[in-house]
Amino acid sequence: MMASVNKLSDAYLRSIHNKPYSGKTVVSDGLGLTVRISPKGHISWLYRYRLSGYNSNPQSVRLGNYPEISLKQAREIRDSYRSWVMSGNDPKIELKMKLQKQLTSVTVKDALEYWLVEYAQFHRKNVSKNCAQFNRHIYPYIGDLPLERVETIHWLECFDRINHGIPKKRQPAPVAAGQVFQAAKQALIFCRKRGYATSHVLDDLTISDVGKKEAKRDRVLTDIELQDVSNFCELISTPVYYQRLIKLLVVFGARTQEIRLSQWHEWDFDNGLWTVPKSNSKTSEKITRPIPDELRAWLLALKAQTQKSGYILGSLKTAENVSQYGRRLWTKFGHKEKWTLHDLRRTMATKLNDLGVLPHIVEHLLGHSVAGVAGIYNRSEYVLEKTKALKCWLYFLYKGEISTQNDCYKK
Repeated sequence: MMASVNKLSDAYLRSIHNKPYSGKTVVSDGLGLTVRISPKGHISWLYRYRLSGYNSNPQSVRLGNYPEISLKQAREIRDSYRSWVMSGNDPKIELKMKLQKQLTSVTVKDALEYWLVEYAQFHRKNVSKNCAQFNRHIYPYIGDLPLERVETIHWLECFDRINHGIPKKRQPAPVAAGQVFQAAKQALIFCRKRGYATSHVLDDLTISDVGKKEAKRDRVLTDIELQDVSNFCELISTPVYYQRLIKLLVVFGARTQEIRLSQWHEWDFDNGLWTVPKSNSKTSEKITRPIPDELRAWLLALKAQTQKSGYILGSLKTAENVSQYGRRLWTKFGHKEKWTLHDLRRTMATKLNDLGVLPHIVEHLLGHSVAGVAGIYNRSEYVLEKTKALKCWLYFLYKGEISTQNDCYKK
């Protein structure tokens, strides 16, 4: 049996290569590997096989030329092709599939964009942030590389660049590094489950390996700090977009995206209601808030100025731009402790509870999901109660105290 395997030698092939030849046209090395020799001594490799034993027609696949493909390499290719045949797979088809895969190799950018389009835009409210982070931190470095060839170290270089920053260019951002990692890991899992592309290189990593989790915040602005914010909205020097945005954030306790994306068709002045659509809500539930009488004239004047744009703020800025602006405000005011625009919601919630507004009314104003059975069966909008709560809040903001004439709720 051994005599029929590996019958050719490098010495023999070198002796006939590119020299006049008059011997056998086809010479076997064994196990289906043969060489075809031309009269001028040109040597090409062939692999011959039958898919269904001797009852099937013989077929052949060209491997390439000698010496570009050495004897050792040809035998290795033969062995891989034989394993296909023994598994019932046609080498010709396998080669076509392999070539097609190479021609349409999924890049890192392809995979992340697939997740953004097929999943994130429908299930994540911060998809624009994910997109911006990928564009800034991932695509310029490994976006064009084939996903299956990108190793853990390549991803870590991207995450480390965010985590540690770039000297004189970019500040360290460990929380952002964790966010980008988490989104990328989810994207690769999604691609793998859907059969779009496969990569396991992020499976063993956690947020602590690349950055850190965002700390739970408990920042509540003091009354003086809140007054600084209110005064800021009235300054001529304040950019008009942020005058409007921050005023509405303070008054309604809404999420930034609910106001940033808000359009005038959401505002029903006849019935005095602002309805945040599901598409703009973090919880994917519509949120109904009363329009306070005290704010009505200001809102109508704003509508006259911005109605042509469709957006209540007059234009649409990205979440990143708004967030970046908001992160700097505490230093602008000279406040000692950092706060963000989102902390205005917590401040409103805390103050309303202190003022005696019932907790579930505060939760409804903020647009939080109601947990348990109550969230399923109790679909009340509590419009009257929320109207009274906002009246209390506005009185507090602009008078600094609550009079006994205001109809607030007692715990």
